[in-house]
Amino acid sequence: MAAEPQPKALTRKPLLLSKVEGSQEVVNMAAIVPKEDGVISVSEDRTVRVWLKRDSGQYWPSIYHAMPSPCSCMSFNPETRRLSIGLDNGTISEFILSEDYNKMTLVKSYQAHQSRVIMILFVLEMEWVLSTGQDKHFTWHCSESGQRLGGYRTSAGACGLQFDVETRHVFVGDHSGQVTILKLEQESCSLVTTFKGHTGGVTALCWDPIQRVLFSGSSDHSIIMWDIGGRKGTAIELQGHNDKVQSLSYAHHTRQLISCGADGGIVVWNMDVERQETPEWLDSDSCQKCDQPFFWNFKQMWDSKKIGLRQHHCRKCGKAVCGKCSSKRSSIPLMGFEFEVRVCDSCHESITDEERAPTATFHDSKHNIVHVHFDATRGWLLTSGTDKVIKLWDMTPVVS
Repeated sequence: MAAEPQPKALTRKPLLLSKVEGSQEVVNMAAIVPKEDGVISVSEDRTVRVWLKRDSGQYWPSIYHAMPSPCSCMSFNPETRRLSIGLDNGTISEFILSEDYNKMTLVKSYQAHQSRVIMILFVLEMEWVLSTGQDKHFTWHCSESGQRLGGYRTSAGACGLQFDVETRHVFVGDHSGQVTILKLEQESCSLVTTFKGHTGGVTALCWDPIQRVLFSGSSDHSIIMWDIGGRKGTAIELQGHNDKVQSLSYAHHTRQLISCGADGGIVVWNMDVERQETPEWLDSDSCQKCDQPFFWNFKQMWDSKKIGLRQHHCRKCGKAVCGKCSSKRSSIPLMGFEFEVRVCDSCHESITDEERAPTATFHDSKHNIVHVHFDATRGWLLTSGTDKVIKLWDMTPVVS
């Protein structure tokens, strides 16, 4: 199938502020240091680095610390300056950074998983460290004692992890495309429900505790917005990448979602518009527009002496249609289709120019992004990529 054309970027663009280079391998995760011109990064080259901006305008490491195994993920809490680092060998190590970010002191390490740690969250309110691993386990530990409080086996390796402090619900997205919701107690957890809407593995999760909306990104190139707070089961699909979605971040003050992918794209979605659910695809043995039989409908083909046709679906109404009755393409941004998609001829005529107006802006980062971190106070976005480079962007032209 031919690749869908990429929408043209609008004139407002992120401004590249700095490149941070020097890592020998992929930078798996990095974070902007609040109130400082600094970046913390963990890399496949086993290093933890704290980069501070010098008078020359360049970022140089004030801390360069080698770990015993490749660093797969991290979680940094600015209030306590606690840095939790997940390793390829299943260990989580916790450090405290000095006030001047020139020293890191090991507090404790514990064997959280049997293999690579995928995601870590430090929850200050509970003094919990939540984590997922390639061993298909979600676990949580007491950050004070290092004691394991509990665990849950997921259906596949989990890449997405989010937590709601108010309700103690944890969201775990895994490679099967499923999102599992668990209710955590101090030393036990219970399964609440599971969501499944992606055709590929879940690669990233983002939680908005104010609107009570969960965003899930996937290797199927799509994002789904699960409206949990609305209590109506609404799930809205967003299509804006040509490769797997790698990371998500949400700007609460402007209600904009930032998604980044392996295609190098940075997409800023306006979530302050009334979006529509995409319809379920209808089943039929013949075109619901012209009644031509589909190729498996032998009886109607025999009776009508007509050759069976291939089935397609209109993305706007969901009807099963033949190629002749769905020869047109259109973007439908309010349904999440920023690219042009197949629609039946009658729906194509009904879509107005206003309905085709984009609700997202598209920007090229020029590297395969593996992780993002957004600093809402300054409007800065950090992207780390497989090219071993960290980029800092001023997003205020597009996130405002």
